[in-house]
Amino acid sequence: MGQEVSQESFTRPERERYRQKVRRCLDVFAMMLNDFTFDSDYPMTGLEIELNLVDPEHRPTMCNDKVLADLRDPYFQLELGRFNLELNVPPRLIAGDGLAQYEAQIGASLRDAGTHAHSHDASVLTIGILPTLTTEHTVANNLSTSGRYRVLNEEILAARGEQIGLDIRGVERLKVHTDSIAPEAACTSLQFHLQVSPADFAAYWNASQVISALQVAVGANSPFLFGHQLWDETRIALFEQATDTRPDELKAQGVRPRVWFGERWVTSIFDLFEENVRYFPPLLPIMDDEDPLEVVREGGVPKLAELRLHNGTIYRWNRPVYDIMAGRPHLRVENRVLPAGPTVVDMLANAAFYYGLVRSFAEDDRPLWTQLPFSVAQDNFHAAARRGIAAPAWWPRRGEIRITDLVLELLPRAAAGLDQYGVDPAERDRLLGIIEQRCLLGRNGATWQIQTVRALQGEGLNRPEALRRMVGRYAELQQSNEPVHTWPI
Repeated sequence: MGQEVSQESFTRPERERYRQKVRRCLDVFAMMLNDFTFDSDYPMTGLEIELNLVDPEHRPTMCNDKVLADLRDPYFQLELGRFNLELNVPPRLIAGDGLAQYEAQIGASLRDAGTHAHSHDASVLTIGILPTLTTEHTVANNLSTSGRYRVLNEEILAARGEQIGLDIRGVERLKVHTDSIAPEAACTSLQFHLQVSPADFAAYWNASQVISALQVAVGANSPFLFGHQLWDETRIALFEQATDTRPDELKAQGVRPRVWFGERWVTSIFDLFEENVRYFPPLLPIMDDEDPLEVVREGGVPKLAELRLHNGTIYRWNRPVYDIMAGRPHLRVENRVLPAGPTVVDMLANAAFYYGLVRSFAEDDRPLWTQLPFSVAQDNFHAAARRGIAAPAWWPRRGEIRITDLVLELLPRAAAGLDQYGVDPAERDRLLGIIEQRCLLGRNGATWQIQTVRALQGEGLNRPEALRRMVGRYAELQQSNEPVHTWPI
């Protein structure tokens, strides 16, 4: 999904051959699910964190290529905007002190990135949407130099056939048009990976869909975009609109969006890949020389490059992943619903909550998704994005309930799930205790940002200056690695 692209245009025959190859890969994948042994004995986890680069005035600075060149760290890579980087944290088991090791490793990597950024008058910030961004920053010229992003931009615009419109209605309303996908770069996320077996994949994906609303509500950290206060997790609405390849007519016909919650519970990972092929035309028809069927016949493990690349251009909030490590194939759920930040310990608390609760739910004898209409799970998700930690949800046998009350009831389930992974009890309680305090106090990254800006405006500052001052204070507090519910206003 992060591969480089050098080809700038594609012919009609190339697109036809690619479509045929994707379908061939899908057929081979179906065969593999029946006949192959996938690596799942010791389920690994992984994290990706998208970052912002800001100048001394806490505004975005376009220097990611320079910082990346200085870093020379293979775990960092370019992201969509020139003010973005991405950290791919090496996968590990979370048993014992695995989550604490993640925390130490991420902290060290961010400090190293910050040191190299400093030489370019920049610093690193983890926040869902950088509040000091303006529409002047999110233009095509500020897309990263990577050919992949330039080609993706052209293909999305060509598929749409017109400018991309953003119309987000929250506390305030934002309505703008753009001639590129650059506004998507405002979305910086925290992504969790969880390795699962083919037999268990559907349960873990369905469970991830169920709990996505809870994750977003307690982890919201993106209330401002282009100077407007919108949703508590505006990143959800922005990402859904900024990469939409559908003009209004196709939306009216019910054509699926490429940023997608989905429309049904699944029984196999194959359901999701088959939907990808059936519903979504290819954006990057880049061919690989591999014949996947021939590789299987010779006893090898096929890359399925076309199927994987196509999957990487469909932005499900919980994405299926096929990958190969050390010559063995494996499957992962990629959970993509959360924003980056505020601190490393906050992000690890979010990780503990997700990994623990998803395992507990996935292994239920009577799964929640058999009692919850899929459309209700989607409604819960968007309600959580709009209202954050104050959001309600509809829940089986409970009806409508405040998400904070529900999360407090479910924390023992998350703890039990972490116990099944073998997480050290002290580490389990430390991290889930952060989630508990957010719920008890009604405080997360979004509420801190909103309250701080409101206080600054009450002192007479205008909105842009209040946002800038708030980001400066956020940056200072982030360095402490104290959880956001303890931050003073």
